[in-house]
Amino acid sequence: MKFIIYSKSGCPYCDKIKKVMNLANLDHSVLNLGTDFDKQEFYDIFGDGSTFPQVIYNGENLGGCTETVKYIKENNLF
Repeated sequence: MKFIIYSKSGCPYCDKIKKVMNLANLDHSVLNLGTDFDKQEFYDIFGDGSTFPQVIYNGENLGGCTETVKYIKENNLF
């Protein structure tokens, strides 16, 4: 399965999780705020006050950068 990263420009945690995905050679796609979705769509999916990035894997929201890195390590996906 593929990871889906909801990202926005200028976000250091978004850049970090994309780097982790590339270094671990994990299949992923990046959706960008303003290009692929707008802020209201983001809040409709993840809830008001959600922060960037948000990562989905196998239809499950893993959360942000820290939670996703933890998931990758715990499941030996790297």
